[in-house]
Amino acid sequence: MFYCFLAEGFEEIEALTTVDMLRRANVEVMTVSVDGDSENIVHGAHGIPVVADTDIEGVDFENIEGIILPGGMPGTLNLEMSEGVMKVLDYCVSKDLYIFAICAAPQILGHKGLLSGKNATCYPGFESELKGAVLSALPAVKDGKIITAKGPGATVDFAALIISELKGENKACELKESMQCS
Repeated sequence: MFYCFLAEGFEEIEALTTVDMLRRANVEVMTVSVDGDSENIVHGAHGIPVVADTDIEGVDFENIEGIILPGGMPGTLNLEMSEGVMKVLDYCVSKDLYIFAICAAPQILGHKGLLSGKNATCYPGFESELKGAVLSALPAVKDGKIITAKGPGATVDFAALIISELKGENKACELKESMQCS
């Protein structure tokens, strides 16, 4: 199971397009309310309310395969301030599980020293936050079990790279073609 964390102010395209594409590729993924209300409603950076599948207490450490950290502001800051998110991220690092971050969210990985010596990318202007990373101009970059991407316009590339890693390049290409992505 993959968990996509939704904090108040998350970038809607990055979270929902990624979840949508992964589900189309038959990857098990759940959205997680980090700081939403009692009904797991989280508001994106553009005011769109989203009902998450579960809250942070619903993360099952027994079957976690990895996490997705969408960007957006102040969503990225809220993710980084969440003790629950940091606990799950630390668990993923300790178990060598997948970590996917897009837009401003790679800064969280940079602040934790997880990108040192690794190829990575992020939303322009956040490069200095990716401590020790080998910066890439590509829209989405894989290095080991970490995939990072630039921002909303790179979301299809981000999700396709994740699918390519998990289900194979053919599956990612077939999905992009069926969705009419170039």
